[in-house]
Amino acid sequence: MLHKGILILDFGSQYTQLIARKIRELNYYAEIQPFSYPIEEIKANLPKGIILSGGPSSVYDSNAPKINDEIFHLGIPVLGICYGLQMMSHLLGGKVEPAQDREYGKAHLKILQESSLFASLPDKSVVWMSHGDKVLSLPDGFVAIGETESSPFAAIANEQNHWYGVQFHPEVAHTEHGITILQNFASRICHAEANWSMENYAEEKIREIRKTVGKERVLLGLSGGVDSTVTAKLLYDAIGKQLTCVYVDTGLMRLNETEAVVRRFRDYFGMELIVVHSEERFLEALSGVSDPEQKRKIIGKLFLEEFKRATKDLPHHEFLAQGTLYTDVIESVSVKGPSETIKSHHNRVKEVMELIQAGKVIEPLNELFKDEVRALGEVLGIPEEMLYRHPFPGPGLAIRILGEISKEKLDVLRKADYILLEELKTSGLYKQIWQAFAVFLPVKAVGVMGDKRTYQNVIALRMVESTDGMTADFAKVPYDVLGKISSRIINEVDGINRVVYDISSKPPATIEWE
Repeated sequence: MLHKGILILDFGSQYTQLIARKIRELNYYAEIQPFSYPIEEIKANLPKGIILSGGPSSVYDSNAPKINDEIFHLGIPVLGICYGLQMMSHLLGGKVEPAQDREYGKAHLKILQESSLFASLPDKSVVWMSHGDKVLSLPDGFVAIGETESSPFAAIANEQNHWYGVQFHPEVAHTEHGITILQNFASRICHAEANWSMENYAEEKIREIRKTVGKERVLLGLSGGVDSTVTAKLLYDAIGKQLTCVYVDTGLMRLNETEAVVRRFRDYFGMELIVVHSEERFLEALSGVSDPEQKRKIIGKLFLEEFKRATKDLPHHEFLAQGTLYTDVIESVSVKGPSETIKSHHNRVKEVMELIQAGKVIEPLNELFKDEVRALGEVLGIPEEMLYRHPFPGPGLAIRILGEISKEKLDVLRKADYILLEELKTSGLYKQIWQAFAVFLPVKAVGVMGDKRTYQNVIALRMVESTDGMTADFAKVPYDVLGKISSRIINEVDGINRVVYDISSKPPATIEWE
């Protein structure tokens, strides 16, 4: 399919997959490959266009990731984004240097002259910047087509060769007309075919799974959330009874979650499901542990141990499957390019990575964002009430209790979390919010109950609005709803006398607290 679509070469930007996602939203096929993708493969496939992603490096670093400059001799349109613009300028004879005024966040783009890239854009608009270097002089044949307050070469073009560069990120929601820019590049400049759809993706993944698995069997570790539900259904549609699902009850799940998983997968889907009750082992392993990275690694390692223990007497299973999303991958370590690690994920512990390197792990969702997973689930016929549950992390409530974990804290958090979600559903806000959850804080506060002084725990509420999980803003929940949630938690959950609301955005914060 590559010859009909857009090839994205990844230099390690946290937003690289977002570029592909936005292009796919426009129904153009997009594929991500590392910046070192062989030139021979590009020549063999001849994509309609090439996008050079952003990245954390500087082009003048001795170990800076670089592309083969033969790319500019293939007659294929190229769009450089942020680091991609700087790399293109550097390779073609321009000059790049550290910027005196680093731009991060919103900037105002002023279009300087007409360009195919900016067709249908207003003369001025808001864009999203994130860079510490800038182009000082342009390569021959290039002109500036846009500027911001701090970047005279915020957008450049060589119209004759169909080479373009933007210092800002058109793929993020904060850039007002970013979608139009990507549409112009794919359609007006590359003449790509708008023939990609989630139906095509599902068909392609089912064929790919069948080819990979053959007559072997697959073990899937279920969490019961949206990702593992869609993964299970996709695998089941591809290989049927060759799939065995294993649910490890870690004791770190939401209220009544285990019973719901059994109903969903055994009774509704009719899949083979093994339930492993391991609460005591997980609580023992996590006793005294407060570091979030250590929590994740302990949970990931123990999950695999319990998984193996529960399945050792089963017929041989050649493959392990996981519902890993691309957000999990790029926040841990990029499988495509040199992304910087934000946090470790439970499904990226050493044992899993070894299996991945051995080709024994199937992750059919690892290039999709949450909203795309839900779209895939709709194509697969999964009921809406299963698909539109809020995201829930693999390590469960362990990373929503800051500091050390105990059975008592878990029970308190489960009740508070249940009240929060129940009130959101009652108020009709649940589907409007991307993710909502309660966090048990490692602090106590003074309060008054029944004319008596109390010194009890604090619960933080986290509710965010997002489309892809890469950026998020706190949800503007009405005060009366927040008040009712707070009142119910304080009155119905023993040990809590104070509720606070987290109003941080991502970035700079992450959605989860750990």
